[in-house]
Amino acid sequence: MPNPTHTSNGPDRYGDDVLAGDWRARGRKVIPTVEAERDLVVELASDGFCGAVVAVNAQHVTLEDRLGKTRLFPLGHGFLVDGEAVQLVRPKPKAPAGRLRTASGSFAVDPAQAKARVALPSRIFVEGRHDAELVEKVWGADLRVEGVVVEYLEGVDVLAEHLDEFRPGPGRRAGILVDHLVPGSKEQRIADAVMRGPHGANVLVVGHPYIDVWQAVKPARVGREAWPVIPRGTEWKHGICEAFGWPHAEQADIARAWQRILGQVRGYGDLEPALLARVEELIDFVTAPA
Repeated sequence: MPNPTHTSNGPDRYGDDVLAGDWRARGRKVIPTVEAERDLVVELASDGFCGAVVAVNAQHVTLEDRLGKTRLFPLGHGFLVDGEAVQLVRPKPKAPAGRLRTASGSFAVDPAQAKARVALPSRIFVEGRHDAELVEKVWGADLRVEGVVVEYLEGVDVLAEHLDEFRPGPGRRAGILVDHLVPGSKEQRIADAVMRGPHGANVLVVGHPYIDVWQAVKPARVGREAWPVIPRGTEWKHGICEAFGWPHAEQADIARAWQRILGQVRGYGDLEPALLARVEELIDFVTAPA
Protein backbone atom coordinates (compact mmCIF):
# COMPACT_ATOMS: atom_id res chain seq x y z
CA MET A 1 0.00 0.00 0.00
CA PRO A 2 1.44 3.40 -0.93
CA ASN A 3 2.46 5.72 1.92
CA PRO A 4 0.04 8.69 1.82
CA THR A 5 2.78 10.97 3.14
CA HIS A 6 5.06 10.25 0.24
CA THR A 7 4.82 10.97 -3.46
CA SER A 8 6.81 9.59 -6.28
CA ASN A 9 9.07 12.61 -5.91
CA GLY A 10 9.81 12.11 -2.19
CA PRO A 11 8.14 12.99 1.12
CA ASP A 12 4.82 14.83 0.85
CA ARG A 13 5.24 18.16 2.60
CA TYR A 14 1.46 18.49 2.77
CA GLY A 15 0.60 14.98 3.90
CA ASP A 16 0.26 15.70 7.68
CA ASP A 17 -2.76 17.48 9.14
CA VAL A 18 -1.21 20.74 10.34
CA LEU A 19 -4.39 21.59 12.30
CA ALA A 20 -4.24 18.40 14.36
CA GLY A 21 -3.82 18.98 18.12
CA ASP A 22 -3.68 22.36 19.86
CA TRP A 23 -2.01 24.23 17.05
CA ARG A 24 -2.68 27.63 18.68
CA ALA A 25 -0.48 26.72 21.68
CA ARG A 26 2.55 25.71 19.63
CA GLY A 27 5.49 27.91 20.54
CA ARG A 28 3.55 29.70 23.26
CA LYS A 29 5.20 29.78 26.71
CA VAL A 30 3.11 28.12 29.39
CA ILE A 31 2.77 30.29 32.53
CA PRO A 32 2.88 28.03 35.60
CA THR A 33 0.37 28.38 38.41
CA VAL A 34 1.68 28.96 41.95
CA GLU A 35 -0.41 28.76 45.11
CA ALA A 36 -0.36 32.02 47.07
CA GLU A 37 0.94 30.46 50.28
CA ARG A 38 1.60 32.73 53.25
CA ASP A 39 5.09 34.32 53.24
CA LEU A 40 5.64 33.58 49.54
CA VAL A 41 7.62 36.54 48.11
CA VAL A 42 5.99 37.90 44.96
CA GLU A 43 6.81 40.76 42.60
CA LEU A 44 4.25 42.67 40.57
CA ALA A 45 5.34 42.59 36.93
CA SER A 46 3.77 45.96 36.07
CA ASP A 47 5.44 48.22 38.64
CA GLY A 48 7.98 46.12 40.54
CA PHE A 49 6.17 46.18 43.91
CA CYS A 50 7.59 43.27 45.91
CA GLY A 51 6.09 41.75 49.02
CA ALA A 52 5.25 38.63 50.95
CA VAL A 53 1.80 37.06 50.92
CA VAL A 54 0.03 37.89 54.19
CA ALA A 55 -3.59 37.11 53.25
CA VAL A 56 -5.56 35.53 50.43
CA ASN A 57 -9.24 34.97 49.68
CA ALA A 58 -11.20 33.61 46.75
CA GLN A 59 -10.36 36.56 44.46
CA HIS A 60 -7.52 38.61 45.94
CA VAL A 61 -4.08 38.37 47.50
CA THR A 62 -2.57 40.86 49.97
CA LEU A 63 1.17 41.54 49.78
CA GLU A 64 3.26 43.29 52.43
CA ASP A 65 6.61 44.86 51.54
CA ARG A 66 9.67 45.10 53.80
CA LEU A 67 8.47 48.44 55.20
CA GLY A 68 5.13 47.02 56.27
CA LYS A 69 3.10 48.58 53.43
CA THR A 70 0.31 46.32 52.17
CA ARG A 71 -1.44 46.25 48.79
CA LEU A 72 -4.35 44.18 47.49
CA PHE A 73 -4.24 42.55 44.03
CA PRO A 74 -6.55 40.26 42.05
CA LEU A 75 -5.34 36.69 41.81
CA GLY A 76 -4.21 35.51 38.38
CA HIS A 77 -1.54 36.65 35.94
CA GLY A 78 0.87 39.57 36.27
CA PHE A 79 3.15 38.28 39.03
CA LEU A 80 6.78 37.16 39.20
CA VAL A 81 8.33 34.63 41.56
CA ASP A 82 12.13 34.47 41.46
CA GLY A 83 11.96 36.57 38.31
CA GLU A 84 9.71 34.13 36.44
CA ALA A 85 6.14 34.91 35.37
CA VAL A 86 3.51 32.99 37.29
CA GLN A 87 -0.24 32.84 37.74
CA LEU A 88 -1.17 33.14 41.41
CA VAL A 89 -4.04 30.97 42.57
CA ARG A 90 -5.72 30.42 45.93
CA PRO A 91 -4.04 27.61 47.91
CA LYS A 92 -5.87 24.30 48.00
CA PRO A 93 -7.12 23.24 51.43
CA LYS A 94 -4.62 20.90 53.04
CA ALA A 95 -5.78 17.62 54.47
CA PRO A 96 -4.84 17.26 58.13
CA ALA A 97 -1.79 15.05 58.63
CA GLY A 98 -2.32 12.92 61.70
CA ARG A 99 -3.56 14.34 64.96
CA LEU A 100 -3.99 18.10 64.93
CA ARG A 101 -2.13 20.44 67.27
CA THR A 102 -3.15 23.78 68.72
CA ALA A 103 -1.21 27.00 68.19
CA SER A 104 0.66 26.26 71.44
CA GLY A 105 1.86 22.89 70.13
CA SER A 106 -0.49 20.80 72.28
CA PHE A 107 -2.57 18.02 70.78
CA ALA A 108 -5.97 19.43 69.85
CA VAL A 109 -9.06 18.00 71.52
CA ASP A 110 -11.77 16.80 69.15
CA PRO A 111 -14.68 19.25 69.63
CA ALA A 112 -17.12 16.35 69.31
CA GLN A 113 -15.52 14.69 72.32
CA ALA A 114 -14.85 17.78 74.42
CA LYS A 115 -17.24 18.42 77.28
CA ALA A 116 -18.37 21.91 78.16
CA ARG A 117 -16.24 23.23 81.03
CA VAL A 118 -17.29 25.58 83.77
CA ALA A 119 -14.61 28.22 84.30
CA LEU A 120 -12.20 27.38 87.12
CA PRO A 121 -12.17 29.65 90.16
CA SER A 122 -8.45 30.18 89.49
CA ARG A 123 -7.41 32.89 87.03
CA ILE A 124 -4.44 34.06 85.00
CA PHE A 125 -3.87 37.82 85.07
CA VAL A 126 -1.76 39.71 82.54
CA GLU A 127 -0.79 43.37 82.47
CA GLY A 128 -2.69 44.66 79.46
CA ARG A 129 -4.94 44.01 76.50
CA HIS A 130 -2.09 43.16 74.13
CA ASP A 131 -0.77 40.52 76.52
CA ALA A 132 -4.25 39.01 76.79
CA GLU A 133 -4.73 38.95 73.01
CA LEU A 134 -1.38 37.23 72.46
CA VAL A 135 -2.08 34.60 75.12
CA GLU A 136 -5.52 33.99 73.60
CA LYS A 137 -4.13 33.56 70.10
CA VAL A 138 -1.52 30.98 71.07
CA TRP A 139 -3.00 29.27 74.14
CA GLY A 140 -6.71 30.04 73.78
CA ALA A 141 -7.73 26.54 72.69
CA ASP A 142 -5.84 24.93 75.58
CA LEU A 143 -7.23 27.36 78.14
CA ARG A 144 -10.81 26.74 77.03
CA VAL A 145 -10.33 23.00 77.42
CA GLU A 146 -8.98 23.55 80.94
CA GLY A 147 -11.61 26.14 81.83
CA VAL A 148 -9.03 28.86 82.58
CA VAL A 149 -10.01 32.52 82.17
CA VAL A 150 -7.40 35.19 81.37
CA GLU A 151 -8.01 38.74 82.59
CA TYR A 152 -5.92 41.88 82.18
CA LEU A 153 -5.02 44.36 84.91
CA GLU A 154 -4.35 47.58 82.98
CA GLY A 155 -0.94 47.81 84.62
CA VAL A 156 1.05 46.00 87.28
CA ASP A 157 0.73 48.97 89.66
CA VAL A 158 -2.78 47.83 90.63
CA LEU A 159 -1.81 44.19 91.20
CA ALA A 160 -1.98 44.22 95.02
CA GLU A 161 -5.40 45.91 95.05
CA HIS A 162 -6.68 43.54 92.40
CA LEU A 163 -5.61 40.50 94.41
CA ASP A 164 -7.31 41.88 97.52
CA GLU A 165 -10.52 42.03 95.48
CA PHE A 166 -9.99 38.60 93.88
CA ARG A 167 -9.19 36.96 97.25
CA PRO A 168 -6.97 34.02 96.28
CA GLY A 169 -7.12 30.90 98.42
CA PRO A 170 -6.93 27.08 98.22
CA GLY A 171 -8.56 26.07 94.95
CA ARG A 172 -8.68 29.73 93.85
CA ARG A 173 -5.20 30.50 92.64
CA ALA A 174 -3.94 33.54 90.80
CA GLY A 175 -1.17 33.32 88.22
CA ILE A 176 0.25 36.66 87.11
CA LEU A 177 2.33 37.39 84.01
CA VAL A 178 4.39 40.59 84.30
CA ASP A 179 6.27 42.50 81.60
CA HIS A 180 9.90 43.55 82.16
CA LEU A 181 10.37 41.41 85.28
CA VAL A 182 14.11 41.93 85.75
CA PRO A 183 16.22 42.41 88.92
CA GLY A 184 15.98 45.92 90.34
CA SER A 185 12.94 46.93 88.29
CA LYS A 186 9.72 48.41 89.64
CA GLU A 187 7.94 45.29 88.44
CA GLN A 188 10.28 43.05 90.45
CA ARG A 189 9.67 45.07 93.63
CA ILE A 190 5.90 44.79 93.19
CA ALA A 191 6.14 41.05 92.50
CA ASP A 192 8.31 40.47 95.57
CA ALA A 193 5.88 42.40 97.78
CA VAL A 194 2.92 40.38 96.51
CA MET A 195 4.67 37.05 97.05
CA ARG A 196 5.55 38.08 100.65
CA GLY A 197 2.01 39.34 101.29
CA PRO A 198 -1.09 37.60 102.65
CA HIS A 199 -1.95 35.97 99.31
CA GLY A 200 1.53 34.65 98.54
CA ALA A 201 0.74 30.99 99.22
CA ASN A 202 -1.87 30.93 96.45
CA VAL A 203 -0.25 33.33 93.99
CA LEU A 204 2.50 32.85 91.41
CA VAL A 205 4.07 35.90 89.78
CA VAL A 206 6.30 35.23 86.79
CA GLY A 207 7.47 37.45 83.97
CA HIS A 208 9.52 37.92 80.86
CA PRO A 209 12.45 40.34 80.43
CA TYR A 210 10.96 42.35 77.57
CA ILE A 211 9.93 45.98 77.94
CA ASP A 212 6.62 45.13 76.31
CA VAL A 213 4.97 41.91 75.15
CA TRP A 214 5.49 43.10 71.54
CA GLN A 215 9.13 42.10 71.97
CA ALA A 216 8.11 38.54 72.83
CA VAL A 217 7.21 38.12 69.14
CA LYS A 218 10.30 37.08 67.24
CA PRO A 219 11.50 40.07 65.19
CA ALA A 220 11.72 37.96 62.04
CA ARG A 221 7.92 37.85 62.01
CA VAL A 222 7.91 41.61 61.29
CA GLY A 223 10.80 41.43 58.86
CA ARG A 224 13.55 42.50 61.28
CA GLU A 225 16.69 40.93 62.62
CA ALA A 226 16.16 42.56 66.02
CA TRP A 227 13.77 44.91 67.76
CA PRO A 228 15.03 48.51 67.69
CA VAL A 229 16.58 50.04 70.81
CA ILE A 230 14.38 52.96 71.88
CA PRO A 231 16.07 55.85 73.75
CA ARG A 232 15.01 56.65 77.30
CA GLY A 233 12.35 59.32 77.39
CA THR A 234 10.60 58.03 74.27
CA GLU A 235 7.40 56.08 74.78
CA TRP A 236 8.44 52.59 73.71
CA LYS A 237 5.58 51.65 71.40
CA HIS A 238 5.66 55.05 69.69
CA GLY A 239 9.41 54.63 69.25
CA ILE A 240 8.98 51.20 67.70
CA CYS A 241 6.39 52.46 65.23
CA GLU A 242 8.59 55.42 64.31
CA ALA A 243 11.59 53.13 63.77
CA PHE A 244 9.48 50.89 61.52
CA GLY A 245 8.09 53.85 59.58
CA TRP A 246 4.55 53.15 60.80
CA PRO A 247 2.00 55.83 61.78
CA HIS A 248 2.16 56.58 65.53
CA ALA A 249 0.57 59.97 66.15
CA GLU A 250 -2.59 58.60 67.76
CA GLN A 251 -3.51 55.70 70.01
CA ALA A 252 -5.47 54.21 67.11
CA ASP A 253 -2.16 54.00 65.19
CA ILE A 254 -0.59 52.03 68.05
CA ALA A 255 -3.58 49.70 68.10
CA ARG A 256 -3.25 49.08 64.36
CA ALA A 257 0.48 48.47 64.74
CA TRP A 258 -0.17 45.81 67.35
CA GLN A 259 -2.77 44.12 65.17
CA ARG A 260 -0.21 44.05 62.36
CA ILE A 261 2.30 42.36 64.67
CA LEU A 262 -0.27 39.98 66.17
CA GLY A 263 -1.41 39.04 62.68
CA GLN A 264 2.05 37.64 61.96
CA VAL A 265 1.89 35.23 64.90
CA ARG A 266 0.87 31.76 63.73
CA GLY A 267 1.81 29.72 66.78
CA TYR A 268 4.28 29.12 69.58
CA GLY A 269 7.22 28.99 67.15
CA ASP A 270 6.80 32.73 66.50
CA LEU A 271 7.31 33.62 70.17
CA GLU A 272 10.45 33.88 72.29
CA PRO A 273 11.12 30.96 74.68
CA ALA A 274 11.25 33.35 77.65
CA LEU A 275 7.52 34.00 77.23
CA LEU A 276 6.53 30.45 76.27
CA ALA A 277 7.97 28.90 79.40
CA ARG A 278 6.35 31.44 81.72
CA VAL A 279 2.85 31.04 80.29
CA GLU A 280 3.11 27.25 80.46
CA GLU A 281 4.24 27.59 84.08
CA LEU A 282 1.19 29.68 84.92
CA ILE A 283 -1.19 27.24 83.24
CA ASP A 284 0.29 24.37 85.26
CA PHE A 285 -0.01 26.42 88.46
CA VAL A 286 -3.67 27.40 88.12
CA THR A 287 -4.80 23.94 86.91
CA ALA A 288 -2.92 21.89 89.53
CA PRO A 289 -5.18 19.95 91.93
CA ALA A 290 -5.95 21.91 95.09
